[in-house]
Amino acid sequence: MFEQVKHNLETIEGIATYPVTALLIFFIFFVGLGIWVVSYKKEKMDELSQIPLSD
Repeated sequence: MFEQVKHNLETIEGIATYPVTALLIFFIFFVGLGIWVVSYKKEKMDELSQIPLSD
């Protein structure tokens, strides 16, 4: 079954751009998420971490 799918995907013109595009989207997302986490204010993070403990 995989051989049929592989053959069909190989015949589509320009199919190689999709994995590269997906990789770029995920890479940009995780780099952006990392930047957001590092730049988040410590005071706000402490405030948010106390929410489950407060009444």
